[in-house]
Amino acid sequence: MEINWYPGHMAKAKRELQEQLKKVDVVVEVLDARIPHSSRNPDLGRMCAHKKRLMVLGKSDLADPEMTRAWVEHYRGMGIPCIHAEMNRDAKRILTAIEREAKECVDRAMERGIRKTVRVMVAGVPNAGKSTLINRLNGQSVAKVGDRPGVTRSTRWVKVGPYLEMMDTPGLLWPRLDDPDAARRLCYTSAIKDDVVDTYALATHLMEDLLAAVPKAAAERFHLKDPSLRGQEMMDAVCVGRGFLMKGGVPDLERCCRVILDEYRGGKLGRITLEAPPRADTGKADESNEEGSPIPSEGTDGNV
Repeated sequence: MEINWYPGHMAKAKRELQEQLKKVDVVVEVLDARIPHSSRNPDLGRMCAHKKRLMVLGKSDLADPEMTRAWVEHYRGMGIPCIHAEMNRDAKRILTAIEREAKECVDRAMERGIRKTVRVMVAGVPNAGKSTLINRLNGQSVAKVGDRPGVTRSTRWVKVGPYLEMMDTPGLLWPRLDDPDAARRLCYTSAIKDDVVDTYALATHLMEDLLAAVPKAAAERFHLKDPSLRGQEMMDAVCVGRGFLMKGGVPDLERCCRVILDEYRGGKLGRITLEAPPRADTGKADESNEEGSPIPSEGTDGNV
């Protein structure tokens, strides 16, 4: 399944982001905790290399808690301040982390008798939770949110407190998605629009990945009697198990695909992380070649 999605507004967003970087003190990069490797934009890491940064694993209420902790430790081991966040309740902890990263520039301003307003850029791939984060920190809905990519189309400054301003930015993908696995995972989480991919191929890959990551939960949710099935046989069996049948018992594959995607995205199968951090014995990863591995299926030795 080939994916190549880089609409014109993203090229414009990248130029705007590069220009706005001159004005910010801290960059908060929001990742999707379900796919912490695939939702990292390498372009963003390079662009912000000389800025104070904080990485936030958003949507962690949909991800496996143990794997989220492992990813936090992995990024901290790379020297990147990182926390996880359930957006509904972690606003104070995120604000504290931002203040910690901004402390140096605030202290320098205070030495000159200036009470500095800290400016923070919130960036990341589409649908990672950037606008939701800003709304939680602000205490009200001031940034547009939606369970689809492309809701935020231009940069916007939001005043969060008397001395804190945050810039909401459009989701930024990289121009070439050379890693097909990462591209598919971005599609799974709605970072890439469904209407630019083959939905049947996408839902089939997702179902296979769910059976590898959480075979028991996936088989039970979709009433799949034989979890070893793959491809067309698997999709037909899901249709039979869930009753997605048309006249004459013909599998309703369109409905099946829609339900698989919607139920994964809505957390109906539980808290699932589809990527594990690199093993510690591979050495300290660098931002240009860091790789996240698929979660092993149950019954393996756990090495990824």
